Amino acid sequence: MLKESLITTIENYLHELFDHDPTGHDYYHMKRVAHWSKVLAEKEGADPFICEIAGWLHDVGDAKLFQDPAQASEQALRLLSKQGILEQDCQQIKMAMADVSFSKGRTPQTLEGKIVQDADRLDAIGAIGIARTFAFGGAHSQLIHHDEQGSSTSIQHFYDKLLKLSDLIHTKSAKEEAQIRHQYMVDYLQRFLYEWEVVNEQ
Repeated sequence: MLKESLITTIENYLHELFDHDPTGHDYYHMKRVAHWSKVLAEKEGADPFICEIAGWLHDVGDAKLFQDPAQASEQALRLLSKQGILEQDCQQIKMAMADVSFSKGRTPQTLEGKIVQDADRLDAIGAIGIARTFAFGGAHSQLIHHDEQGSSTSIQHFYDKLLKLSDLIHTKSAKEEAQIRHQYMVDYLQRFLYEWEVVNEQ
């Protein structure tokens, strides 16, 4: 099957799964991760095809998003097989998807896996990362910020995770983009805390 046709099939599949997700893990998140996975693969000498497909599918099987993560992952891999993807390519895609999640705390085994993890982390920071943080927090009834209850707020999430991500990027190409996005978050937080605290100083 032509690559363009395969991508269209995957896009339609993910649109069905994630189009109405309100947590920041929607169809457009998958599209952005797929895009950056392909771009980074081309710059870093990895397999762009494996990276792009794994980027599209990286959240299929995430325990936060599926009641039966293992079943969801298997369904995605069966879809690839039905579209004529070679078994060895399916296995590489599966490996590239396996350790993307920050919560797992794992370093992917392959360059393609590291690239997809980098692409996913890029989408968690910067302007879109800020928007996704508050979307996720709102969907889970999380406070934006609190003078005393820091551990469960969206603003605290920046300090617990997002501000650490630029130091956890694997590839040179992704590091360059991550530094720009990291600084944007730092500037945003400074402004946010200024606007929050100025009220308390009166």
